[in-house]
Amino acid sequence: MRVAIDIRRAGDFGFGTYIRNIVNQFARSDHETEYLLIGQRSHIAQFDPLPENFQLLEYTAPPGSFHTHFHLPYLLHKQGVDLLHMPWFYAPAVVPTRMVITVHDLTDVLMPPHGVPEMMQAGRLFFARRALARADRIIAVSHSSKRELSRVFDVPEEKIDVVYNALDERFVREPMPTDADRVLERHAVTDPFVLYAGNIKPQKNLPRLIEAFAVAKGELRDHPEYANLKLLLIGDSAEEHSDLRRAVLRSRLQGDVRFLGFVPHSVLRVFYSRARAFLFPSLYEGFGLPPLEAMAHGAPVLTSSVSSLPEVFSQAALLVNPENVFDIARGIRQILTENVLRETLQRRGYELVRKYSWERSAEQVREVYRSVVAGEPVKASA
Repeated sequence: MRVAIDIRRAGDFGFGTYIRNIVNQFARSDHETEYLLIGQRSHIAQFDPLPENFQLLEYTAPPGSFHTHFHLPYLLHKQGVDLLHMPWFYAPAVVPTRMVITVHDLTDVLMPPHGVPEMMQAGRLFFARRALARADRIIAVSHSSKRELSRVFDVPEEKIDVVYNALDERFVREPMPTDADRVLERHAVTDPFVLYAGNIKPQKNLPRLIEAFAVAKGELRDHPEYANLKLLLIGDSAEEHSDLRRAVLRSRLQGDVRFLGFVPHSVLRVFYSRARAFLFPSLYEGFGLPPLEAMAHGAPVLTSSVSSLPEVFSQAALLVNPENVFDIARGIRQILTENVLRETLQRRGYELVRKYSWERSAEQVREVYRSVVAGEPVKASA
């Protein structure tokens, strides 16, 4: 079997976590399949040392480009590829082989980025619909994503396999810094804090989180431990997000809400482990990796009761209505002040992290490959 995998987003968050961990697992356990990795040498550097059955198909054109749609298929045909795995659903317009697509979420469809021209969005939808119809099998990262994918694009559910994500191995391998206190000091963090980490996008619901934090902080103003509580947000820079700046000003939280931007994995681990709670009231997620990362570091997690989040995090997180500022605030206060709840969430969080495994996920993906190349019909839904 000769499998091509597009790795051009191996350095990204989300997509990159999936690509890196799946490919690394293939490299450890599968020495028979020939893997052709579509990308550049800089992408190969994201992986562990790869065995001889992995080769680079050097390709500089960006994903979704005109070149990808019409030149990449020629190369795949020339290389005699049996199957193409696209880790996102913007696949080439013409594919000369069998194809598997992984769909992480439908953010670009349901919540397109602000300012994207209508013509461009229409093009995205056209190529996404075409690719999903053309795919021999589709992998979704949760049952919630599977149902939504079927509903929005009218894809038969029996064509979609669910393979869960897991904790990024980088969090397992990299040791925790021994100077955690100094790491916090370098970032001028001396007070107790609650944490958000992830992208700054509309569906992340950060304006409501800031408003809810203001309500909870007001209720805790006389608390002996949390009177100086801070909200830290790690991820994108907030400079271009005027709605967040307005939320901070409106809530009179200047100095109590801090945007730290991107930080290295080792530093992020310190913030996860020292956070009094991890807050993730997202409106929409395909899976939701940051809460899993936080749980692995012992942070009790508050997240949403919508989308895939109840499915993925079950009883291991405190669920709130993400559209209700006061319900989020209630959850923040509860997770900070109820010790039995905190201890329960921490214990269940550790247990949940162990439930998800890249080794198991890679084996399920490889079984999808085998089934597709063998031409086995999809199994009808029960």
